[in-house]
Order: sequence, then C-alpha cells, then structure tokens
Amino acid sequence: MAGENGKPDLLDGCYIYFVQSKSLSASTIAEMSRLVQKHGAEVLEPKRNGTIPLEHATHIVSNTIDFEEYHDALQYMIPVVNTNWIKVTLARSKVAQVRPYSPDPRMIFSNVILTCADIPESDKETIIGATMALGGMESKDLTRQTTHICALSMDHEKCQEALKKNPKCKIVLPHWFDDCFRLGRRISEAPYLLPDPEILRKGPDEEVKIPASEALEGATSALPSSMMPGKEREKIVVFAQKKVMLSKDLPVNARLRPILNNLIEQSGGEVVNDVDACDMYVCQYRDGDDYVRAAQQGKDVGNLAWLYYLIVHNEWTRPTRRLLHYPIPREGIPGFRDMKITISNYGGDARVYLENLITAAGATYTKTMKADNTHLITARMNGEKCEAAKEWNIEIVNHLWIEDSYAKSEVQSFSNPRYQHFPPRTNLGEIIGSTFFDEQKLRELYYPGGEESLTATAKRKRKANEAANKNVYASNLAETDAGAAVNESSPLTGKAASKAPRGTQNKQNLQTPAKATRTARNGKENDTPSLMSSGSRSAKDKALSKLHQLAPDIALYEKEKQRTAKGGPWGGKRAADQIDRERSAKESSPAEEEDEEDEAAQKRPAKKARVSSGPVEMRICLTGYKRWVNDKPREDADRRKLRAMGIQIVQDNGIADYLAAPLMVRTMKFLRCLARGLDIISSDFVTACIEAGKMLPIEDYLLEDKENEKRFGVTLETAISRARANRGRLLWGVPIFCTAEIKNGVQSYQAIAEANGAIFKLFRGRGASVIKPTTPEEDGGAPPEPVYLLTSMSPPETVLWPKFEEMAKKGNMEPRIVVSDWLLDVAMKQELTFDPKYLAERYFAENPPN
Repeated sequence: MAGENGKPDLLDGCYIYFVQSKSLSASTIAEMSRLVQKHGAEVLEPKRNGTIPLEHATHIVSNTIDFEEYHDALQYMIPVVNTNWIKVTLARSKVAQVRPYSPDPRMIFSNVILTCADIPESDKETIIGATMALGGMESKDLTRQTTHICALSMDHEKCQEALKKNPKCKIVLPHWFDDCFRLGRRISEAPYLLPDPEILRKGPDEEVKIPASEALEGATSALPSSMMPGKEREKIVVFAQKKVMLSKDLPVNARLRPILNNLIEQSGGEVVNDVDACDMYVCQYRDGDDYVRAAQQGKDVGNLAWLYYLIVHNEWTRPTRRLLHYPIPREGIPGFRDMKITISNYGGDARVYLENLITAAGATYTKTMKADNTHLITARMNGEKCEAAKEWNIEIVNHLWIEDSYAKSEVQSFSNPRYQHFPPRTNLGEIIGSTFFDEQKLRELYYPGGEESLTATAKRKRKANEAANKNVYASNLAETDAGAAVNESSPLTGKAASKAPRGTQNKQNLQTPAKATRTARNGKENDTPSLMSSGSRSAKDKALSKLHQLAPDIALYEKEKQRTAKGGPWGGKRAADQIDRERSAKESSPAEEEDEEDEAAQKRPAKKARVSSGPVEMRICLTGYKRWVNDKPREDADRRKLRAMGIQIVQDNGIADYLAAPLMVRTMKFLRCLARGLDIISSDFVTACIEAGKMLPIEDYLLEDKENEKRFGVTLETAISRARANRGRLLWGVPIFCTAEIKNGVQSYQAIAEANGAIFKLFRGRGASVIKPTTPEEDGGAPPEPVYLLTSMSPPETVLWPKFEEMAKKGNMEPRIVVSDWLLDVAMKQELTFDPKYLAERYFAENPPN
C-alpha cells in the first residue's frame, strides 16, 4: 500500500497476527491493529479452527511464548515479537530489528538497549557482543530508548546527560553483565547501580533479602496437595476444543476424577480414553505405552500440577517449560540415587520447589546437614551450612546444577563454573524456576523411535520442536564456560520488513525475553516453611478450591441427569436450565426478539423412567426455531425422534457441538454459543432429520446468510474463526457496567458479556459498583483504559451518566456510555472495536426513541 506521497508505507508488506493473552488484552490488540493498519500493515484473521495462519504471517505479536504455534513459528523463522517492537517501530518511523523484542525468557537481555561509557575497548566489545547474542541491542549514543549505560563511574558525559534527560535509564557497573553472562540468567541490577553500588558498599556476608519468584507459581511440586483455600475465579476456557486423556496412574481418587472430567467438559473440552484421539495427555510417570505413544506423537504431555496450573491461570503453557509440570521419572535420574542433598539460603516456594525437585531426581533430601551429606545447594556463599560444607568437603553448588541435571536427565559436571558462581549481593532465588527441559534428551531417553507410526501432524510437530530447539541460541550460550567471550562483537544488522506479497515471507529468526518482575521479602536463611504456608498461595490449591466449589453443581447435574424429570421426556434438567427457561418467558432478548421456543415449560404429568435411547452422537443448541412454538406435544415427539437417532437438543449453557439457527441473529443463545466457537448450522437440519427419520449429513446444512453478513459487517466463517482463537476471552478483563433499568432487562446482556470473559456489574451510582479512585501515577503512567456503561434512554438511566463519568475519571479510566448495540455487535463480530456512533448521547440524538 502506497502512502499519500506515493512511497510505500512504513509497514507495507507486513502481515501481522496478534496473540491475545493476559498480558496482551483484546482492547490493546484493537488499538495496535488500528495503528499498524494505518501504516500499511495487514492484520491477519485466525484460521477457521482458531489457529494462526502461519503460511501468511510475516510477524506474530505476542507478549508471551505460551501459545501453541510458538514452535511452529520458530521452525518457519517467523519473527515473534512483543508489543514494544510496534511501539519502537512507530516512534522511530523505521522498522525495528526483531531480535531484541522476542518474548522468549531465555533471551535474558530482551528489551535492553545498551550504550557504554568509560569501558576499555576490549571489554566493551565483549559486553556488547554477548548482550546482543542474548537479545539486547547496542546504541552508540544515549537516546530516549536507551535502557542501560555500562560505566565505571558517573563522570562520563553519557551518565550526566542521562540524569538530566533519561532518568529511567539504569547506569550499571560492568560486573552486572559479567555475573549475568556467567549464570546465563538475568539478575537484578539493584546491587550494581551507580552512583552508590551495593556490591562496593556492603560485604558479601551482610544479609540479603530472600526474594520471591513468580516463575514458581503453581510449579513447586509434581504432586499437588489436596488443600482447598482460595476463591472462585473466572470462567475456564483453556480446554476449549481440546481432547484430554487422564492416565490411570494419576494420584487422584474416585471422587476427584469425575470432578476433573466434568470441569474439562464444562470448559469446552472433551475427555477421551484413546491416546491417539487426545490433544493433551496427563500422567504421573514417564513410562507406559500410552505415555510413549503420546510423547512420540507430539501431544502435550504433562502431569497433574500442569493440569491444575492450566485451570488456575486459564492460559495454555507448554508442560516442558517448568520442570515439575512434566511427568517424573519413576526411578529418578541416573546418578542421583546415592546422593544426600540439603539446601541453604532459599526460602518460601523456592525451598519447597527444590525439596520436590531433589526427590523427583531420585536423591534424598535432608533438612539438616550432616557429614554424610554429598551436596549443598545454596543461593549465596555464606551461612553456617556453607562453612560446614567447606570443612567436610561437601560439594557446594547453586540451584542451576540440579535444574540443569533434571532438565537434561543426567548429572551435570561440577566443573562448570556457572554452578559455583555466587554474585556477592544477590540471592539466586530470584532466578529459580527459569530452566526449560531439553526435549531432545527426553526423546532419546524416554520415547525414542516411533517414526514409522507417526501421523502427518505428529511429524510436523516433531520437526517444529527440533527446529525450535535449534533456533533457541540463548539456551546454548547459557551453558558455555563462565566468562567466555562471544564472537559476535558488532551490531546485528536488521532489515526492514519484507515487501513480499501475501504468501511470501521475510522470516527472520528471533529470540528475546520479557523482563521478569521480582519482589523481595525477608526470611530466615534456613527456615523451612510448612507446606500449608507455601501452598496457601500456590496455584495447585486455588485449582482444587475451584474444583471443590464446582463439586455441588456437578453432583446436582449428575443426579438430575440420572432421574426422570417432570418437565422433560428423557430425563431431568439442571436447575439452572429451568431458571433460564422460566426467565426467557418473561423477557425478550436484547435488540432482537429472543427465541420463542424458550417459553416457560408447561407442567406435565410425571412419566415412568424409560430405557436409555443409546449414545449421544451430536448435541445441538437451537435458537429461533419456529416448528415447536406453542406446540408442546409436537416438540416432545420430535425430541424423542431426534434422541433415538443420536441427536440431543441442549441448552446454550450446556455442552454442545453445534448451534442451529435459521439465520444470523443477535439472540442471547446465538451470541453465547458463538463465543464458544461452535459450528453453526441451519435449523433446517433439525427439521430435515425429523422428517427423514434419520441423521442426515450435517455438512450439507452449514448456515449461509449473506444478507446478515453484510448487515453485521462480518462473515460467519470469520466470526467463528475469531471466536475459536478468542476462546471466550474476547472481553477478558474488560469492565462493563449496566443500568438496572436497561430496555429488555439486564440478564441477557450479562450472559453475553460474561460468555466473552467480561467483568459485568450493575451500576446504580452508589455502593459496590464504584471504581476505586486511582491516580495516573498509581497506574504506572499507563493511559486510561476504557470502561463501558450499557444504557437506554429512560430518565432513571440518564441521571446516572454524569455519576458514571465522574467515577471512571477518578479511577483513571476512560468512560464510554454506550447503547447495547455496541456489545451485541462486538459479540457478533468477535472483535473488540469501538466507534463513536455507539455513544449513547450521539446514538439517541440520531435515533430518537419512540
């Protein structure tokens, strides 16, 4: 696309795909999409199955590597960059290099833009070369984008200029880079900051706070405990469109297993018993035919801790990213059996994690240290245990040794200096939990071969994993000898994005990590916290809390499903479904008249329990179906016929395979089912099956509605593709308020908003609906996020508008008072956009209510 002056736009030829996550919201994606499109880029839509169209993408924008196509992207050398790449590109009016903006945490100097001050030339070349190899970038001069200055003192003009013009720039001693290089990890700059660096001011024996590590959340144990503190969280969507197999070797009792099964199914997944049919295989040990088969086929193989992590965080993550999320070796790692290991200077979750990692490796963990101990793992080289270990000739190492040994499935040599490096004013607990598995080693030891039986998909996955592992340069650099010079001593040259047409790519390799956020806390050096205190904050306990909170609802469902209902021809319904049916008789749907078939069910005489009609092959949610309106006997007879042929008609909040509708309609049922990414068929399919007396080919009845596609500004195929990519998180974290007096009632809007992940609340101008006052400084200087109020035009509602605006502005948020059409159109398009035409004042001025 050419610009106004006839020259190509800045991002001309770029085909960009955005990956939504908790760190990259739909609203941010919408804003960035608008910006890149303005500069000539094309924003790609997901494929029909919700995956990334890798064959067209030139760039993937994501703030995390926790998405399923990440390894595929690396295989095809498609740059995966964080949002800073877009910001820097637009700020400089020049396409930025991709390498410094990778979200891969193994690229430890991601987002580091370095300039050197009074550093000797030879040292300067080494520091710059290694920094760039690990995801950083050099700036010869001090600029507004410079993040770090490497200096020996504050005397250099760059340091003085930074104090005046770039106060956020960190001026560090070269020792910081040296320690990071030696460890292969990025530690905090705090002890190295000029003008008064702590490493020169305090001795190595003075106390250092024991830090917490976010990397360990939900990953401290391969066997989660059964404690249940915590509270209810958002709707789970992480298993949407996934087939999950739970192995028989999992340490779950007969009561918990059906709860897990129901949780997976209620979140849009399916529990299967065939390893070839599953996408996720959950087991305890790295053995057995099913484990080997699943691993060889490239399935996601994880343990119970990984499953609970998915439940609590509601985001997919690779099980090999965290050591205790992968099945453990039944006999431990060779070489660890005779080891007795103790730990020192680690606290909280880090201590629990190391205890469990030592045990999983096959060694013996001891709380106290005696002369027969073989190893001491310590976060700092000080303390009573360290002194005693020196006297008793016990090996002293940091946690990287046990992590690397477990990740590579073999004992690592103590001669590697990175295992015996202890920065004087750093507690290494701040970098614990950042080691990934070596998947090549896992394959060689636990599931070799199998090439002859691989499916085409499995072959592609294996090839992608192998290519991705080769492309992750940082993991190899981190294992080199301490202080080794990096050959690359000159800046990497970056090229502008390819101007190739769709289907051709300029695929540049990239690896760069996001900086980890750390918090510090006090703690005694060798105090071992109880599992209760550690687990109370952990993800595993929150998961179990959620499971047990769901248990009564699931039990009710099972109970109702097994008995004969007074109001149903083939069995009871959940109480929630009955409430929905009764409510729908009283209220019409928003913007469109809701389904007439949802009128309150008439009471019928109790019927005798009948024999099951056989397995259900297809579950269909119906909306806008006219055949059964005011004809209950006909509905009952038709439902029995459908059930006999394996078709079950279900409610919109139940498990469903298809949504059947006469056309694209903005009913609650349609929009709720669309949010789940269901295939949408014509309701003529139901009628045709009834009249034919058999199940007909469903592919002949896919819904086509060109007229309404034009009306709503989106094709049905695009809406479904987006929904599958969104997985019910289109409005994730978006606050939507609603007036109590809104036309057509609150419940339908609430159901639609929450089906798409929104935070939905009533606004009455008082009480709990008020947003907490927040200053821009407290928000970290971030621009105000939008907050929405759904309203109609009645006087009780309009008097609330000024109160809502005042509340939003005090909370550092942008108030948007909109008509309900905004929510309905967003839900239909499955894209978070905003147009001023939805603002209530403008809308009602142009469309006065009757």
